[in-house]
Amino acid sequence: MTRYGYHASHEQHRPAALLEYVRAADAAGFEGAMCSDHFHPWLNEEGQSGFAWSWLGAALQATDLPFGTVSAPGWRYHPAVLAQAAATLAEMYPGRLWLALGSGEALNEAITGEPWPEKAERNARLRECADVMRALWRGEEVTFRGRITVVEARLWSRPAEPPTLYGAALSEETAELVGAWADGLATTGGESDQVRARIDAFRRGGGEGKPVIVQHVVSWAEREAEARRAGHDQWRFAALGGEVLPILRTPAQFDAASRTVAPADLAHSVRMSADLARHAAWLREYAELGVDEVYVMNANQNNQREFIDAFGAKVLPELGG
Repeated sequence: MTRYGYHASHEQHRPAALLEYVRAADAAGFEGAMCSDHFHPWLNEEGQSGFAWSWLGAALQATDLPFGTVSAPGWRYHPAVLAQAAATLAEMYPGRLWLALGSGEALNEAITGEPWPEKAERNARLRECADVMRALWRGEEVTFRGRITVVEARLWSRPAEPPTLYGAALSEETAELVGAWADGLATTGGESDQVRARIDAFRRGGGEGKPVIVQHVVSWAEREAEARRAGHDQWRFAALGGEVLPILRTPAQFDAASRTVAPADLAHSVRMSADLARHAAWLREYAELGVDEVYVMNANQNNQREFIDAFGAKVLPELGG
């Protein structure tokens, strides 16, 4: 049965407020949570960007929920450091942490000043990082010199079982690539045909029988006009597409690139509606695709508690949650 969780958006909310929201989500019947791992917000209007790995420790302690996040090793994070961070949390909270690895966005990763290469090169570096992290979790001493360098690294504090390691993919091509090494697929929501195509590509690449998780972005408000206004104000960059999102470097660039996006342009990527029954129907589509976990993010910055309460009372029961 598909499980439904809450997505905590560090780009939009103070870390302390997000801690309150995941507590509320736990009480409302959401079955898990995930958070973003950004250095910058997408847009200046979003206004926040807390450090995910500090926050995750507090969130795991404050709730009984399993948690995950999507990170991009090899740039802002050395893979050995990221492996240590995940291992520490997984040791303290057994079975409650998963991690998805992606090739990253310049918005967050290019702050190191390194050249930002083409997608194929970033994917190759990602695979090296995943292999290094797994070796460290197995307790091996790792020396590796490739696109990344690791010298005589060993993790001394490790969990009995390592975190589940998903591969993050926005396209069919990337989904097929991560099928060869990932424990599961992490992707974004939207039109069923597009999500199905990514899942099928993941299965072709070696992901048959492995779990799939989806981040599903909504904009909900009690009034239809407010749901559309807030979704457009906070998440209009989503209309730029997967080829553009990884290469822009600053919130100002995302603002300029998305200035002409209209609310109608977001219809396929952000589910904007005041109708809770309609939201339940959109979420039910993932169960029909065989998705294992769906993490719902309300792009409306101003009503997180109302959203959590409304979905907990009206939407999750319709979905069997």
